[in-house]
Formats: sequence, C-alpha cells, structure tokens
Amino acid sequence: MSLLSALRRLLQPEPALPREFGLRERSVQCIGPHGLHRMAYTEWGDPDNPRVVVCVHGLTRNGRDFDDLARALSSHYRVICPDVVGRGRSDWLGVKADYGFPLYVADMITLIARLGVPTVHWVGTSMGGIIGMLIASQPHTPVTRLVLNDVGPVITAASLRRIGQYVGTAPRFPSMEAAEAYIREVSAPFGPLSDAQWRHLTRYAVRPVEGGFAMIYDPGIGEVFRQTPLLLDVSLWEVYDHVHCPTLALRGAESDLLEPATLTAMAERGPRARTVEFPGVGHAPMLMDPGQIAVVRDFLLEA
Repeated sequence: MSLLSALRRLLQPEPALPREFGLRERSVQCIGPHGLHRMAYTEWGDPDNPRVVVCVHGLTRNGRDFDDLARALSSHYRVICPDVVGRGRSDWLGVKADYGFPLYVADMITLIARLGVPTVHWVGTSMGGIIGMLIASQPHTPVTRLVLNDVGPVITAASLRRIGQYVGTAPRFPSMEAAEAYIREVSAPFGPLSDAQWRHLTRYAVRPVEGGFAMIYDPGIGEVFRQTPLLLDVSLWEVYDHVHCPTLALRGAESDLLEPATLTAMAERGPRARTVEFPGVGHAPMLMDPGQIAVVRDFLLEA
C-alpha cells in the first residue's frame, strides 16, 4: 500500500453502524393522579419500522435489561424498552402511593400512542408481564402477541414477601464492585450469568451518589409492600381469561413466583399459552442467554 493510499484510508471516516443496531434514548410525558412525569425509554431498530415490540422489565429493574434481546430483534422490529416510572432514567413520583398498575398501564398506553402504531407485540418480565396482561385483556387492545416471562395469573404470597424484604432497603455501595456483589446476591435466581452480564446489569441498576452508589429505582416503590403485606396469593385469572392474542409463557424451573401448576393451567385456559421452562433458573430468566432469546424471537416472528 502506498503512503498516499494509507493516508487516504486513515482520513476516511469510519462507516456508520447499521441503523438497526443503534440505541436511542428518548422519553415521553405522562400524567398521573398528582401531575406530570417523564417516562424514559430506549429505542432500537429502524424508527420507521411499523413492526414494534415493547419490552417491559420487572419490579426493581429497568429497560436496559433487554439490551441483548433488543439487539437480536432489532433487524426485524422497532424495539422499545421503557423504564417504568420510578426506575432507570424515568422520574420518581412525589406521592409514593401512585406507584401501581393503574398508572403503569396508563403510561404504556401513552407510550404506544407516541409510537404512532396501531398494534404492538409485548415482552414482559414479572411486573412487565402483568402490565402486558392487563393491556392485552382490554377490548380493542393494541397488543397482538404476548410473552409473559416468569409471571402468570397467580402471584404467590411467598414470592411477594421475599421481594418485599429487599425492595427499597438496599444499602449504599462504596464501589461498583460492592454494588455488583449485592446484585449478584439478591438476584441469584436470575440463574447462571457471565461476569460481563452481571457487570452490565449492575452498571444500569445503580446511580452515583455522594460517597459511592445507590440503586437507581425510587426506594418509595417498596412502601406498598410493607404497608399492605399479603397473606394470600394474588389471583388474576379473570384478567388472563380475557386475553385472546397468541401468548408465550416462560418459567424459570426454580421460580417461586410462577408455580408449575399455574403454568400448566395457562396452557389450558384463556389464550392457551405455549409454555417453556428454562432449567437452572429461578425468578426470572433474564433473556440474555442465546437459547432464551431464540425462544422469544421465534415466537414473535411467527406472526
């Protein structure tokens, strides 16, 4: 190669990444009982693609949990991963009692209206699955394909008590290493993840504060668990039985939130979900494993 050719090559700009692999950070203004709040979301894929999948996280998590899944789907879909209010980059609510499914559902309907599409596919982990189930059960729902990740129409009281023990009670961490150690401990049911995956989950689960790091969700989310402790399982069968779109139900084989009997019943009533269990995982599969991603991708792309 001549010196002139080498210089030309050095001066040539790097080719842009394909648009389908890009990540864009956006937000939408929503309203609740006590005023306006901003809900942040990440967007992947072609912004003009009419095929949209919305991926919604669990109780204390955020939309960046879905980076691997979104990357895998972005050549087929416009992928939207919101931070439910009180989590991630979204606003925290001044009145903590407003945290709940009526507000979460309303925010998601606002988000879908912002996206400008008549229908969406939905992937929901735990809390995100309940939000999706509530929307999919409505007449004229925009949800035409539903993935319920380790959640169903029965939420066990035991799992809610376990969650209530750590929600909003996390300590401050002097370093990212300490934060990762804590997250590995409380999130051990996620199953076997690589060091890089744990680092990713930690990076987006904490925020810098004076003297170290704190969890990135509003501790006020935990107030409802401690103010109204549940002694009995929560039943949402009436909601589930009104879901009519194709549904995939995933379960971590060691989950304490979605019991085997509930998964079996989900295949027999309502939308008659297709069911898949992942061995060696509790609550909840993180959809970072290639095998887990393939199960979700193949189901969504059947449409």
